[in-house]
Amino acid sequence: MKHHSAMHKAMAIVVIGLFAAAPVPALASGFQLVEQNASGLGNAYAGQAAGARNASAIYFNPAALTRVKGWNVVTSAESIGVGTTFTDTGSSGPSAGAFQFPVSLGNDGGDAGKWVPVPNAYVSGQLTDRIWLGVAFNVPFGLETDWDPAWVGRFHGTQSKVQTYNVNPTVAVKLNESLSVGGGVSYQHLKADLGQGVAFGSLAFVGTAQAVAAYPPTVQAQAVGAVLAQLGPSGRALEGSALITGDSNAWGFNLGALVKVGKQMHVGASYRSKIKHDLTGDVTFTGAPTFSLPGSLAPIGAGLNARFASGPVATTIELPDTLSVAATWEKDKLEVLADWTWTGWSSIPSLDIARADGSALSTVDLKFQDTWRAGVGANYKVNDSWTVRVGTAYDKAPVQDEFRTPRLPDANRVWTAAGLEWKLGKRATVDVGYAHIFVGDAPSDLPNQSTPTSTPVGHLVGDYGAKVDILGVQVSLQF
Repeated sequence: MKHHSAMHKAMAIVVIGLFAAAPVPALASGFQLVEQNASGLGNAYAGQAAGARNASAIYFNPAALTRVKGWNVVTSAESIGVGTTFTDTGSSGPSAGAFQFPVSLGNDGGDAGKWVPVPNAYVSGQLTDRIWLGVAFNVPFGLETDWDPAWVGRFHGTQSKVQTYNVNPTVAVKLNESLSVGGGVSYQHLKADLGQGVAFGSLAFVGTAQAVAAYPPTVQAQAVGAVLAQLGPSGRALEGSALITGDSNAWGFNLGALVKVGKQMHVGASYRSKIKHDLTGDVTFTGAPTFSLPGSLAPIGAGLNARFASGPVATTIELPDTLSVAATWEKDKLEVLADWTWTGWSSIPSLDIARADGSALSTVDLKFQDTWRAGVGANYKVNDSWTVRVGTAYDKAPVQDEFRTPRLPDANRVWTAAGLEWKLGKRATVDVGYAHIFVGDAPSDLPNQSTPTSTPVGHLVGDYGAKVDILGVQVSLQF
């Protein structure tokens, strides 16, 4: 009965901890969030697949649960402060051939980042000397950038928000004194909101030219002239916006192993699978014109109206898999941690959004590359109550310079971190951690058109600047 009572208390604490902080994810390397506990934050998350000593091991390596005695409840929140700015060095507005659309160039966009909390919660329980169970509630991927609606890159993107919510039940088994294994399944919900400016004059011109490309030059000139005449001088500069929303539910899995080497060393390996999301949702256009062309040109007007019509859309995105190898070494009061983690970001080569009839709404080449992350850290036990943590890591970005978009203006980064652990008796532990991330240069040179027939969106030339600070707090209870 005592175990059942402890379990009920644990679940109550998890639910409170999970929903007390508004789960609005933030930008990390790529848009994966390694910020899954505060106890690892002080080590820059170095060695977590071998060194996680509480229920958050469910995320980093489920086999490591076998190092957590009894019942353990962990709730934490990592507040991530991202500052993202853009400096224009020669951008230009949308154009098609010699035709320059008379839209304003716009401003530099302000700061597209903000402070946002990333909550997570974990429960684990030791059923026998050999078997552990656990469940995680966390946010493994997230992205949020919010540029000024009138900025110079608005036709490439303004608002971008991706949220994932993950439930991960897990089992771990201690096969013998040297080897443990673990695994689990993930049920994941993904929600996305993508906004951008729309130069309707540009779209109308290009759409008309494409629609009559196979017609004689006289018909082409007549159709383009009719559309431009209906738009008028002010209509050629007509702007509005588009917002794409969608969500999806999908399944994945994770596996891990932990080996004890001698009396002082542990080596761990952990794998999290890809998760393929088939998102469905809607596109909503605001400020779109309506065309009514005469006679034989009427179908062209109807085609333009269909292009600007709100309605259902769909896309597929395959979130990447990860493989982490880690080790810890302990002697007396000192623990040293290290890890190397690979992420398969090449699973996202582009973002292709289609309408319900299968026709393309938009295509953005991303060309993400696989990445790796390496970290080292150390913990020093000052006394029975206090432990000091430090760490550093190098984190590769999946973004290539020539395909960097304002939705994810990412670059390689270096972590520096420190933290404290405070034990309040036998049952409660409080961890605090802080990290500052130095982000490398991030140039932009996005073309006006990715192909000769694609919609003109302006030539975005400049440099992104970023700064990242992370502050985490965690409470761990032992039963």
